[in-house]
Amino acid sequence: MRILSLECASVSASAALTDDDKLLGESFLATALKHSRTLMPMTEALLSVSETPISSVDLFAVTVGPGSFTGVRIGVAAAKGMADAAGKPCFPVSALEAAAYPFLETSETVCAVMDARCMQVYTALFQNGERTTPDEAQTIEALGERLGQIPGQILLVGDGTELVYNTLQEKLGERLMTAPAQLRLPRASSVAFLARAHMARGESPVAAGKLSPVYLRLPQAQRELNKKTKQKEQTV
Repeated sequence: MRILSLECASVSASAALTDDDKLLGESFLATALKHSRTLMPMTEALLSVSETPISSVDLFAVTVGPGSFTGVRIGVAAAKGMADAAGKPCFPVSALEAAAYPFLETSETVCAVMDARCMQVYTALFQNGERTTPDEAQTIEALGERLGQIPGQILLVGDGTELVYNTLQEKLGERLMTAPAQLRLPRASSVAFLARAHMARGESPVAAGKLSPVYLRLPQAQRELNKKTKQKEQTV
């Protein structure tokens, strides 16, 4: 199965092309440029240099969150548009699981963390190759309480790694570890291999029109609107 996969839910953006268990090519950028400027040019270049017509892609896989609201929307919209045009299905993948994927076979508890701002993170835990918690939005303080109850080493991955490590290192000491900087961010190739693994376990792809983002929290604009509405109601 040929899969075109996209990832731009975190600070990086990437596109990958796989054929069964073979990685045909991957583009990755972690710059200050907006994903709206980088994702599609990377994808088009990847298809061009690999001489792959989009009609030959069997499945479009993409991280649907949690993560950057704008990044998630861009990735989902791109995957939906290409899949709809090609008449092919999509497969939604957790950005946290994609970040943890390269380390799922390690002996440590893998803690994937995405910076959700305001000292909060999106997080999920994995152990012995299996997910042990759902994707959640938590304060770093609450995450520290949870990690304090887990025995053994804890490996942080994701774009919230440095923030969480600096905040919790004093509390958790040497048990808290960080993934190497070059392996910390989720990649589109991991998205493809996760989609393939989930389908092998019986999970089904979705039609392009049914692909939707997973935010876990309301967008900031909506939170601000709700706050103003509440304040207005209290003054009436």
